[in-house]
Amino acid sequence: MAGPGGGSSDVQWCFSQVKGAIDDDVAEADIISTVEFNHTGELLATGDKGGRVVIFQQEPESKNQPQCRGEYNVYSTFQSHEPEFDYLKSLEIEEKINKIRWLPQKNAAQFLLSTNDKTIKLWKISERDKRPEGYNLKEEDGRYRDPNTVTALRVPIFRPMDLMVEASPRRVFANAHTYHINSIAVNSDYETYLSADDLRINLWHLEITDRSFNIVDIKPANMEELTEVITAAEFHPNQCNTFVYSSSKGTIRMCDMRASALCDKHAKMFEEPEDPNNRSFFSEIISSISDVKFSHSGRYMMTRDYLSVKIWDLNMETRPVETYQVHEYLRSKLCSLYENDCIFDKFECCWNGNDSVVMTGSYNNFFRMFDRGYRQDVTLEASRENSKPRSVLKPRKVSTGGKRKKDEISVDSLDFNKKILHTAWHPLDNIIAVATTNNLYIFQEKLN
Repeated sequence: MAGPGGGSSDVQWCFSQVKGAIDDDVAEADIISTVEFNHTGELLATGDKGGRVVIFQQEPESKNQPQCRGEYNVYSTFQSHEPEFDYLKSLEIEEKINKIRWLPQKNAAQFLLSTNDKTIKLWKISERDKRPEGYNLKEEDGRYRDPNTVTALRVPIFRPMDLMVEASPRRVFANAHTYHINSIAVNSDYETYLSADDLRINLWHLEITDRSFNIVDIKPANMEELTEVITAAEFHPNQCNTFVYSSSKGTIRMCDMRASALCDKHAKMFEEPEDPNNRSFFSEIISSISDVKFSHSGRYMMTRDYLSVKIWDLNMETRPVETYQVHEYLRSKLCSLYENDCIFDKFECCWNGNDSVVMTGSYNNFFRMFDRGYRQDVTLEASRENSKPRSVLKPRKVSTGGKRKKDEISVDSLDFNKKILHTAWHPLDNIIAVATTNNLYIFQEKLN
């Protein structure tokens, strides 16, 4: 699979689809809070602040237009979480979906985990295209018949009907987190998963809802001594005993569940020494890691902090093997970003299917791609201005001072209310999903 630029592997990205309302005034409930492809890429799920999950399904490719990949259309929409109230703590629990994780498909149905701040749910998404008819004790409209009127025995039969997609909650995993859940990750054994909040990580079995095992607890005895919180956690893609969690201090700890039941002592700690030249009042805030993702191969992991993406080799803890600046031009703007709270935005990152390219979001509805092999990067924009079908995305450049070229945008005119926090890459193809505030953009590689 090719990267976003360079040499013979030039990929031109073109607009495919945009989902969501065009209105300028955005309802809070419609803001997208997570995006996730399933393991085949056929389904794409989004969660929003209103507690809804929307699943899109890729249509089969058209034989008439082989160069045009199948579009994604709405497959199922359901209310995953409702707002709740914790009466003991007098706290509202909002319905916002923090994370969605798909389970590998084992039968005709699909399963996914979704979580808000406190409760994780396992949903089954199944199809029905037949309905039973010819009951002995029921009429076709559902009313029960008088048994005395039944004179002959009928064998019920299945009749075809319009396809119906049903979402039903199979398990509810509740009451295990005191603090807000920020991550869920399915283990490679596909029997267990972890859930992480600010101070603890719990290990669950997918079949058991009434108990979980606490595997990490960084809560100090005296909360005044609290110096860091857990920001993200992830299982290794093929070693079921290994997981990592990142912290607000910029460290990543790798733990081995074979060592002990409570993984408070890490097996490895990944941390880059701070550059004294870049030391400032904001250093600690911008070093906080907002996302961590293993590569598909399991050899590397990627972390995202406020200004950069770092690639770590799991065999080398002292420093990352690759560092990519996402929006270094904002370093001079940190003061105003602190005042408008943007400095606390949590950007996610993702790998392409063969780990050769990484992608993450930025402001002004820009998103960045970094080609690891060619050491090239590109800035693209998700906007309705260039949303003609199959129109090629033009690379964007930000001017940091001095004379601004014609096609550049000044750093002072960037819109910090337009931000791309959530992105996802199709596991097999060059198809990406990018969430702006309340719109989902789908881009794909331009095929000749």
